[in-house]
Amino acid sequence: MNPGIWEYVKVHSDDLSVEGITPSEYLKFKETLYDEKWAKDDNSLEVDFGALDLSTPHLTLPSSIGNGLQFVSKFMSSKLGGKPESMKPLLDYLLTLNYRGEKLMINDTIDTVSKLQTALLLAEVFVSGLPKYTPYLKFEQRFQEWGLEKGWGDTAERCKETLNCLSEVLQAPDPTNMEKFFSRVPSIFNIVIFSIHGYFGQEKVLGLPDTGGQVVYILDQVRAMEEELLQRIKQQGLHVTPKILVLTRLIPDAKGTKCNVELEPVENTKYSHILRVPFKTEDGKDLRQWVSRFDIYPYLERYAQDSCAKILDILEGKPDLIIGNYTDGNLVASLLSNKLCVTQGTIAHALEKTKYEDSDVKWREMDQKYHFSCQFTADMISMNTSDFIITSTYQEIAGSKEKPGQYEHHYAFTMPGLCRYATGINVFDPKFNIAAPGADQSIYFPFTQKQKRLTDLHPQIDELLYSKDDTDEHIGYLADRNKPIIFSMARLDKVKNITGLVEWYGQNKKLRDLVNLVVVAGLLDASQSKDREEIEEINKMHNLMDRYQLKGQIRWIKAQTDRVRNGELYRCIADTKGAFVQPALYEAFGLTVIEAMNCGLPTFATNQGGPAEIIIDGVSGFHVNPINGREAGIKIADFFQKCKEDPSYWNKVSTAGLQRIYECYTWKIYATRVLNMGSTYSFWKTLNKEERQAKQRYLQIFYNVQYRNLAKAVARAGDQQARQTTTGVAPSEIVKAADSDAKDLNQVSRAEASSF
Repeated sequence: MNPGIWEYVKVHSDDLSVEGITPSEYLKFKETLYDEKWAKDDNSLEVDFGALDLSTPHLTLPSSIGNGLQFVSKFMSSKLGGKPESMKPLLDYLLTLNYRGEKLMINDTIDTVSKLQTALLLAEVFVSGLPKYTPYLKFEQRFQEWGLEKGWGDTAERCKETLNCLSEVLQAPDPTNMEKFFSRVPSIFNIVIFSIHGYFGQEKVLGLPDTGGQVVYILDQVRAMEEELLQRIKQQGLHVTPKILVLTRLIPDAKGTKCNVELEPVENTKYSHILRVPFKTEDGKDLRQWVSRFDIYPYLERYAQDSCAKILDILEGKPDLIIGNYTDGNLVASLLSNKLCVTQGTIAHALEKTKYEDSDVKWREMDQKYHFSCQFTADMISMNTSDFIITSTYQEIAGSKEKPGQYEHHYAFTMPGLCRYATGINVFDPKFNIAAPGADQSIYFPFTQKQKRLTDLHPQIDELLYSKDDTDEHIGYLADRNKPIIFSMARLDKVKNITGLVEWYGQNKKLRDLVNLVVVAGLLDASQSKDREEIEEINKMHNLMDRYQLKGQIRWIKAQTDRVRNGELYRCIADTKGAFVQPALYEAFGLTVIEAMNCGLPTFATNQGGPAEIIIDGVSGFHVNPINGREAGIKIADFFQKCKEDPSYWNKVSTAGLQRIYECYTWKIYATRVLNMGSTYSFWKTLNKEERQAKQRYLQIFYNVQYRNLAKAVARAGDQQARQTTTGVAPSEIVKAADSDAKDLNQVSRAEASSF
């Protein structure tokens, strides 16, 4: 089938006839392989979020998935078109616009659509007679006589454009004018972004447990969004100071980072800050140590409450937009957006269900280690609560004909003994939007820009790559420094598959003859790590280096946190006519791919996930199959052999990669799109307010009777007795708790459904 489209059938073995079945029937059959008793229990907990979205318009074409903003603009144009009174919801929305109690765009004297149309006509005629650069203050009083307030523009010309745009929307709405108008509406000034797990900081954090590309993404996101906000506010003719707060966890044992600092300005911004709020122990004290993202769930509800108080104090009111990141940040964003009635966006970055095969049906086996029962439940709550979902690629949502996307994996699934999701999330929902990030081009720029090169860093980088001694920072050495280098940089965990790349290299003699291998990943000594997966991968790295006798051909460098030096490191690899390899088993987007291509490095990246869209295979880079290491090694070796025979080929691929970046992957494009989402979906949610309230009641019940029990079963850090209990009986205890509440939730859900 096409991406996003599923059909469930049952094939009868006696005559091979085919019978269509529902997703629920399919899941029940699947459950019999793991928990037959639960599968046959009529009172097993079954959740169907799709039943609450029946009146919500959905996209229908697979090719339109991820274009939610465009679809919403079309639907609003259709719904608001026709008679003037159909525009009343838009008028009501405009009347709510204010900044700290001061009305924006229109005031209460305009209480009908016809009055609004008259005011727009008078104002447009008036500003048409003014010099186009006349400041708004020169005619503000005249606007107020017609019921118009500030927010239309900073000059006569800008005001005229916005007035005309709204007049067109009121007369005969079309998607283009609708989207353009909402991009000018002054509705967003203060933004809160949640990124809770790991060590969130601006220096000395990358490579620490649970700390990687998400931190880089958010810091670059904040800078781009503040710049776009400042430009919009100026063009709206307002004198408002926007604020962006990044909410993360305060960690007293900060390991030499600033993660124990409560409030920290974001570098290269004017009004953006990192606000750190601590986790609390059960007796109300600050939790001092880092907590794995898999063990974070017992702390999140209290964290949301504490964060809310801090946010309201610093912003002196509610934010206009809340954006969550990853499971923990998205859940807290959902709790706060519901409490404060604020528009919410979510960003998954990575959904663990797609990383670990059969992690839904085999959740019991993995729950002691990963607590997927909590995580998948939290994901379902935040996906369905969110007003819009930001993704980096189409594949992240709907995958391809061969492989489902991350979100598509959550359409219908089951966790036998816990919960059956007849409909989890529908990828045709108009809340899905693609907004690809970029890389900081002041740091990641082409190696050919000689005047910008950081040559003072070259001695450090030369030592990092080529010194012969093993140190605390690097092991292995490169005997032949004249060879090109294949380079990779990532966290050292199973999914990033750095050990897989080392094995591809070790097994391919031709590749080893042609190039050296340099990897930057994790720690070098397992005794220094507290991360379960990293410890396993560190030991595996050492074993692979010994098994394939790689010393002399490989340099393993521990995680590097200096982004500026990392940018020059990419360029130094390009100087060797090397390449970047991103070998992940799955990658939602692939920020390092963007960074490497920005620096002019030919790039090989996994075909599982976002990089498959970033790179046009064989043109702007190459796809590799991480499951087939032998094939991947041959493909990389063939590239370097071709470059050896024809040096211009390397330059051709490098140039094509840069062109691809400039056309599609910049932070300016991203920030514009996300702020447009925030403004448009703030109005969109008012058009189906009653349905949203009904669904929110359902989600609140699900949170209280399901998620809370699961979170309580997760041992808190330092509670050894609880951890031993979790090790012994947690899955069964979770099932008992879930089963005891399943009947209640089913009955309440049916009662709720009857009222919908």
